[in-house]
Amino acid sequence: MAAQWPEVERAEKEKRRELVLQGADERLRQCDGQLPPALFSLTLLNYLEVSGCSELRELPADVGRLSHLQSLILCKNKLRSLPQGLEQLRGLKVLDVSGNELEELPAELCNLPELCTLNVSWNRLRELPPGLERCTKLAGVNLSRNLIARLPAGLMSPQLALLASITAADNQLQELGGEIGRLSGLKQSLDLSNNQLTEIPPELADCTKLKEINFKGNKLKDKRLEKMVNGCQTKSILEYLRVGGRGGGKGKSKIENAVKEEVKDKKKKQRKPKKDSGGDDEDDEVGDMNRMMLRILHISDNPTALVVRAGASVKDVRPYIVCCVVKGMNLKPGNALKRFLTAQTKLHEDLCDKRTLATIATHDLLLVKGPLLYDARPPKEFTIVPLNRKEINAKELVRQLQFEAEEQRKQKKRQNVSGLHKYLHLLDGKENYPCLVDAENAVISFPPITNSDKTKVRKSTRDLLLEVTSSSSLQTCKDVMDALIAKMAELNKFTLENKEEEVTSDTEPDEVVAHQKPVAEPTPEAEGSSELVLEQVRVADADGNLKVLYPSKTDLNLSSPFSVMR
Repeated sequence: MAAQWPEVERAEKEKRRELVLQGADERLRQCDGQLPPALFSLTLLNYLEVSGCSELRELPADVGRLSHLQSLILCKNKLRSLPQGLEQLRGLKVLDVSGNELEELPAELCNLPELCTLNVSWNRLRELPPGLERCTKLAGVNLSRNLIARLPAGLMSPQLALLASITAADNQLQELGGEIGRLSGLKQSLDLSNNQLTEIPPELADCTKLKEINFKGNKLKDKRLEKMVNGCQTKSILEYLRVGGRGGGKGKSKIENAVKEEVKDKKKKQRKPKKDSGGDDEDDEVGDMNRMMLRILHISDNPTALVVRAGASVKDVRPYIVCCVVKGMNLKPGNALKRFLTAQTKLHEDLCDKRTLATIATHDLLLVKGPLLYDARPPKEFTIVPLNRKEINAKELVRQLQFEAEEQRKQKKRQNVSGLHKYLHLLDGKENYPCLVDAENAVISFPPITNSDKTKVRKSTRDLLLEVTSSSSLQTCKDVMDALIAKMAELNKFTLENKEEEVTSDTEPDEVVAHQKPVAEPTPEAEGSSELVLEQVRVADADGNLKVLYPSKTDLNLSSPFSVMR
């Protein structure tokens, strides 16, 4: 008996523009590894994702019938080839075939005139097809985790004036040609870490707009240049290559002078008195190796990416949620944790308008058991261990907080109350309460009131799950999340620069501190960098259809001194 594909039938009936098929191995086995023919009749689709299917080894040429397709996501399957029919997708902008078993790409791939993003990472590719220069709208290419020995000439063509980012880490690159200097639009990042490069061509200095260069894990002959690479000093690297990297004569003395000047500048900075966190020295911060760096790890490059499902019942209660994983926070030194908690409280008061617009919750990622479910349940039917309290069901917790609020009013003889009590009115008239539930059916968040003691943040926490919920709009959630991440980057940089003593006890009366499994000590490299890594988190509805992916290309449009590596 043929397998049923209700998602496909529903998409056809409702004339949907998006379709997501995930983990459909059992149905694929029943169909001899073939996707249902009806799928390729959904000509209105502009987004198609088929992912996490280990039984999917090939894609039929019929995919070319999906003439309106703009995004085709085929990550984490077992694809061994791609069909020539791809070239019929003339409007395709995003192609993600990461995490498959591809050994080659069809030449027809280069005939996609609208292609902006190409992700072929985590495959077995040894080369790319010639003719990539015809994809003149390419803006980002990810080739990491393959077997590529040389970047193709087409990828370095001046015709690719919009190409802003190249990621080719963990390959077998032995040489980077001087043609790299032709890419005038290369301004976001060039990541060639963990390859076999011994030199960096001086022509790279012609890419003057580059914000981030990563050549770590290569065996560079020039040890001074290698030191700059390991210190992530992008501007210094480009200047070094520009001044003397082309070799010979006067160039050498210019290099020496440039290095001496850099040493002098560092000594001057060390002699300067420390400034308050509100200092005006923004130009120095931008040039500093410890500036506020945010690196985004895309969900297609992250096999362990966290997923959140939103239940249908939450739609009428608190429908909007955005999540993000942030790695690399250092909360151990001095008052770092207290500053973080204070910043979160201030965002609640100001940007969130006393939680009426949105609510923030932060969790220790190590204590979060995914996948997660964002749901709405009757208050009698779920329990939570609130921060600094014992386990209690939601109805009783609200009743208890109401009683405490009344006692506060009597003692202080005024209407104002403090703490969680001042948010109780936000639940007025709600038959069901929103909650975020982990894979063990434990409630880790009860917005807009409290998170759970189970996932509290403490000083030893370095990796966090951020959650913003709202009853007003999705954009509100995104705006608050943008502001929270920007503040975290500022705090992390401030902590690094001020070198306070590490404190291992959690003494602050915070909204988020608790028992945690011991974790490995961070490496010195991690301790010495203010860079934060952001992992995308996908929120889908009960049928697996995408609701929101954060951060997307339109999120975190932060100006200097922030640097966002997408």
